[in-house]
Amino acid sequence: MKKIKIISIVGARPQFIKLAAMHRAIKRNGGLNHVIVHSGQHYDFGMSGQFFEELGIPTPDYNLEIGSGHHIVQMAKCMTGLIDVFDIEKPDIVLVYGDTNTTAGAAICTAKCNLKLAHIEAGLREWDKTIPEEVNKLLTDAVSDLYFTPTNTGLQNLLKDGKTMNVYVTGDISLDLLKDMEYRIDVEKKYTIEAGNYYFMTCHRTANTDHLENLFEIMKTVERLDNIVIWPMHPRTRKAIDSIDKSWSPAHLKVVDTCGFFETQCLIKSAKFVITDSGGIIKECYFHKVPAVIIDKQTEWLETVSEGWNTIAGPDTDKILKVINDWRIPDVHTNSLGDGLAGDRIVKEIVKYCIH
Repeated sequence: MKKIKIISIVGARPQFIKLAAMHRAIKRNGGLNHVIVHSGQHYDFGMSGQFFEELGIPTPDYNLEIGSGHHIVQMAKCMTGLIDVFDIEKPDIVLVYGDTNTTAGAAICTAKCNLKLAHIEAGLREWDKTIPEEVNKLLTDAVSDLYFTPTNTGLQNLLKDGKTMNVYVTGDISLDLLKDMEYRIDVEKKYTIEAGNYYFMTCHRTANTDHLENLFEIMKTVERLDNIVIWPMHPRTRKAIDSIDKSWSPAHLKVVDTCGFFETQCLIKSAKFVITDSGGIIKECYFHKVPAVIIDKQTEWLETVSEGWNTIAGPDTDKILKVINDWRIPDVHTNSLGDGLAGDRIVKEIVKYCIH
């Protein structure tokens, strides 16, 4: 019997993590052929190659090299680049992950080429179309054939949209990787820090980096924190901060190079508190039972907020500091994002769908 051919299309850090877990699940099934396409959305080694090496992802079969640029330009380059790939490979099904420009561009191209499309991390919503990722979510779910949603909240969102066929609650696939692999990096020695006595921080969303009044509030927060802040700073964030004050460098702030996946996990696990606008980091904090304050005005990971492990403060200095100072360990942690077996569930449904 001919092997089912799956094409995975990725282009950014959160997708590499999901792809690593998905590739392991696919390898466990001998009846599948997995082709990997890297859009090149994150094109430098620190943002891309480092993760492929660390997570054991095979070298991509194709690299579209779309690079940086306006969202529409990235999506257009992704779509035009995929036409030849689809013509050569003739996949049985295409997998897209999350909510990046790569995801939306690949989804539209797949549908236009009359190929079957599965969306991993379907159904998540932030209810604000000024957020680029929200538009990508909506576009992708509009043209998908299979919907793999990580949470019951995602399921309810899809049902409200009229998506009642081929919808599966799988848990979050990123957690498969956290449970599947061990990571021991001595971050205390590397950064001269003490476990439980520093803050870990990320900030990269356009709502913060492109609105300087928001970024200024975040900078004020850092200045007022009472301990070391470890901040692997996104290039876009660095550029935006420099536009406000090129000399800005509080004494207790340690701006570090882009961290690998496992180093990031170690930094999260040992932190006193995490300050972030990253959906991936929000999930990872919940998994490690480390509190996080969300410096965005919304999140799609509502379960982590309702249980009290994550708190939305937005880019507001006083609110962020109040969350940190008032936080108490919640009474409940239900593992609401999954049990580390999402990849196997997804593979099972893909095989059933493609055979029938």
